[in-house]
Amino acid sequence: MPIEDTRKRINRTPEYWRGKNSYYYTWLDKVYASNVRAGSRVLHIGCEAGDLLAAVKPSYGVGIDSDEETIELAGQRFPNFHFEVQDPHEIHLEGTFDYILICNSLGCWSDIQLVLENLRSLTHEDTRIIITYYSYLWEGLLRAGSFLGMRRSNSYQNWLPPEDIINILYLSDYDTIRSESMMMIPKWIPILSVFCNRILSLLPGFRALNLINLVIARPNPAPKKSDEVSVSVIVPCRNEKGNIEDAIARIPQMGKWTEIIFVDGNSTDGTSDEIERQIKLHPDRQIQLIHQGDGTGKGDAVRKGFAAAKGDVLVIQDADLTAPPEDLPKFFQAFCQGKGEYINGSRLVYPMEKQAMRFLNLLANKFFGKLFSWLLNQRFRDTLCGTKMLSRKHYEILAANREFFGDFDPFGDFDLIFGSVKQNFKVAEVPVTYRARTYGSTNISRFRHGWLLLKMSWIAFKKFKWKK
Repeated sequence: MPIEDTRKRINRTPEYWRGKNSYYYTWLDKVYASNVRAGSRVLHIGCEAGDLLAAVKPSYGVGIDSDEETIELAGQRFPNFHFEVQDPHEIHLEGTFDYILICNSLGCWSDIQLVLENLRSLTHEDTRIIITYYSYLWEGLLRAGSFLGMRRSNSYQNWLPPEDIINILYLSDYDTIRSESMMMIPKWIPILSVFCNRILSLLPGFRALNLINLVIARPNPAPKKSDEVSVSVIVPCRNEKGNIEDAIARIPQMGKWTEIIFVDGNSTDGTSDEIERQIKLHPDRQIQLIHQGDGTGKGDAVRKGFAAAKGDVLVIQDADLTAPPEDLPKFFQAFCQGKGEYINGSRLVYPMEKQAMRFLNLLANKFFGKLFSWLLNQRFRDTLCGTKMLSRKHYEILAANREFFGDFDPFGDFDLIFGSVKQNFKVAEVPVTYRARTYGSTNISRFRHGWLLLKMSWIAFKKFKWKK
């Protein structure tokens, strides 16, 4: 057989290239597996021999590719999935998918926008589009690698920076959730690969040298009708007797109906008695009291409140009222308009009242905001604002996958933040005006809780940065 024909045959064998570049492909498999919930409905565009589809462990997996021999091989290797020969520009499939994977095939399409627009019919409001693509700075090296037989060659290739991918997604009616880059060395070189790919590639400046760009997007959601959505306001409290009456008076009615759930953390100042008294005084409001019992910490109180809630939307309102309840409609409006699936409050935008936050606390909040923005590849101006909102449906997804991080968070804030980022929920921040306490004293210990925040930062680093 002529050498040229042999090269063409080898070039059509995905198993050959995965074996030749196993370090790179194993890394990619882990990236996708970390962003796809096992047991989901998954579509892979440009599926090759089906290895990546198998790596994300779908309950229903579909792969399409324009190469007949590749699809035949994929069907033989993974008979539990469904594979079809289709041109991405003319996709004909039925049903919707939880995830649509586009791994390195984006640049081979002559009309990327057309493909993305056609995919809209296969999505629902919670579908996530996960795209990985080469950095355009690597164009010369990759072409050289193809020439030398180190990687597969492509006859047609667009070289797209993340900004172009995000713009085409926007034009195709998708909303980008986050983007990041990774991997400086796609080959295994002992010590050097670990240092460059797990440490150097994370640092500002060096990130520009990374090979892989990751973009995760969702279909632009249709606005929800506010009068068709119910709201549960969870108010964790401990020794907040003097704030209970104000909390009930100031928490507004939102949506179809609004319930208020107080979770009392074994108060010693008569807080639970005051809640019961206020329930009798306000028979027109849906108010209930839950006793935290043996549980400790705000995180435990929030989880118990969420478990008892009946509303479509769950929101936390701190009982100290330093983040005003009057701001809750802003969160609800952002949620209903589809601005975000996890709405996080920020106390660090508007000027705050004097004595509202001690100086060391302010510095720590700004520091941890920047740290977690880097760790999570999402902007978080304020990680410890008590006001947070998400849907019951998304909270149940988060809770079902909580074991990934463990039950470690005494505040409750990071359980929600980490879980929302892990599940690729769209994050939006709503500024609030932070006010000074009018009753009681803070339950936050600057140094003890600061140490806990550092421990949680380390957990976030291991889960989001190191284990790629």
